[in-house]
Amino acid sequence: MIKQTEILLPEYPRGFHLITRQIVTALGALPETGMLNLFIHHTSAGISINENADPSVMEDLETTFNHIVPERLPFLTHTLEGFDDMPAHVKAALTGVSLTIPISGGRLKLGTWQGICLAEFRNHGGQRRLTLTVYS
Repeated sequence: MIKQTEILLPEYPRGFHLITRQIVTALGALPETGMLNLFIHHTSAGISINENADPSVMEDLETTFNHIVPERLPFLTHTLEGFDDMPAHVKAALTGVSLTIPISGGRLKLGTWQGICLAEFRNHGGQRRLTLTVYS
């Protein structure tokens, strides 16, 4: 059986944000076993699984991504949408737009310290749309 739903996240500021609770709430009851696929419908934001306990991890991820792909690189040509746009596309390519998480015992089988993160790479990215697909 396949169950699919779409959610619209509220606008988040630039950075990494835990969204596990929003995902779990939107999914409702899960099958005993299966797989969840998450897909974000954007090219300037990404999703990842990372630390869910210490907020400094989210800050360090943002700082590191900005160090790896800074704004205003002189060789970038896609600049019509602002100096944060092309770096956001590169960062989204690094994080990816899809995650697959096992379902076991009617719950997402995340590790103890794992959470689902929205990686917002734009200064004003707006609301972000995700498709959640459960395969059982």
